[in-house]
Amino acid sequence: MVAHETVLFRLLPMKKHMDELTSHDLERFKQNRIAEGVGAEIIKYGLLLIHGTWKFTRKLGYQVSSLEFPSVKIPKVPLRYLTEQEEHRLLKELAPDREGSGLKPMAARSEELKRVMQDAYDLVILLLDTGARYSEIANIEWSRIDLTEKAIHLWRSKVQNETVLYMTDRVFEMLTGRLTTKTGPYVFTNRDGKARGYCTQSIRKAILRAGLQNCRVHTLRHTHASRLIQNGMSVYEVREILGHGDIKTTMRYAHLEQRQVTTKARDVINRLNQMSQENVV
Repeated sequence: MVAHETVLFRLLPMKKHMDELTSHDLERFKQNRIAEGVGAEIIKYGLLLIHGTWKFTRKLGYQVSSLEFPSVKIPKVPLRYLTEQEEHRLLKELAPDREGSGLKPMAARSEELKRVMQDAYDLVILLLDTGARYSEIANIEWSRIDLTEKAIHLWRSKVQNETVLYMTDRVFEMLTGRLTTKTGPYVFTNRDGKARGYCTQSIRKAILRAGLQNCRVHTLRHTHASRLIQNGMSVYEVREILGHGDIKTTMRYAHLEQRQVTTKARDVINRLNQMSQENVV
């Protein structure tokens, strides 16, 4: 939000009041961002920030101008998810005990640095094995972790619903270990002991060190969903796991399900053909 705000102050006529802003101003903002080589998603987020401000101003009863917000077409790109080899490379670059350029030897590392490195590693494990959104895991409280039942009661604030996810073995082992060093209500914290919040720098740097192209933190969620589909779960089942409010969102993985279905169809026909040949003989 702060980054987008800085851009708005640079490109919009900020001396204008909200009832003086024009659709032409918005279109010019869009074209300037395109000229700067900015991607469509970032341009769209900037316009959404303006739109949200405009709506809030109107809701408070202030006078606003009639605006037509320019459309921004988001190009379709192939679904990005990690292979097993890529996951291995990423976890290797996140390993809390790793040695490397710019890192102090283990014996010389501060407790804070050790905590930060361990948190980044554990957080990625949870994201990979639950498919949860970053904010859902980064700010989760211990009260939602049931180690007896090996269950995570995940509250999804984006869609206002709760999903019960059962832990994989490595998630259970990791959370059991973290419980022994618990210092407050949150599983992951910032340096002040409060909820971690949005802090992905260490993960994004590990992605770069691992040489993962076109990859971001949200790719871990895609990875989880893709693996479920590729191993026989339907998009409707995956929808429940991901906590999507609309099945249309889950349908981005439909082509993976279709591949599974057509593979099964091929195997069925192969078996029938083989049986037919055996009967003829």
